[in-house]
Amino acid sequence: MATVYKIKHLGMQTASTNICGRMGRSQELSKFKRGTMIGCQLCNKSIHEISLLLNIPQSTVSGIITK
Repeated sequence: MATVYKIKHLGMQTASTNICGRMGRSQELSKFKRGTMIGCQLCNKSIHEISLLLNIPQSTVSGIITK
């Protein structure tokens, strides 16, 4: 039987995490976050800066910008 732990993220809603199962894809980014990334890129922010600003991995930012 897999162990399920409850974690709290930034004092918001509680999420369940199954640490014994396969790693799955996380949820999709909202249109707002995607638009914010593109807007930052148009304002000449680096991928690293955008990643820090939105708390999103650099690989995700890079993937969105290059699409």
